[in-house]
Amino acid sequence: MSITLYGIKACDTMKKARTWLEEHDVAYSFHDYKASAIDRASLEKWCAEHGWETVLNRAGTTFRKLDDAQKADLDQDKAVALMLGQPSMIKRPVLDLGGRTLVGFKPDAYASALK
Repeated sequence: MSITLYGIKACDTMKKARTWLEEHDVAYSFHDYKASAIDRASLEKWCAEHGWETVLNRAGTTFRKLDDAQKADLDQDKAVALMLGQPSMIKRPVLDLGGRTLVGFKPDAYASALK
């Protein structure tokens, strides 16, 4: 099974997820979508699986700094466009297990998915 961890290198939650994977001897590749961008197809796949409301990080500073017009009338197309333009708005981490993904880091969910 090929596992990819998507996120931003300096994020504290990412560090927790990477530490957990390493402590449990889970081999993975890391994709920093701030350094290497993210493609529309991946974002649309994640939104289809989890809903754009889950994938878009509205609690982060990048989203909160948007003006009200950019935040108004959000739908999946607008959310995907925002995340493509500013990958910091993607909730972190996204763990791609091949057949499905996990959004966010919860040790119990990782343990259950990787047993």
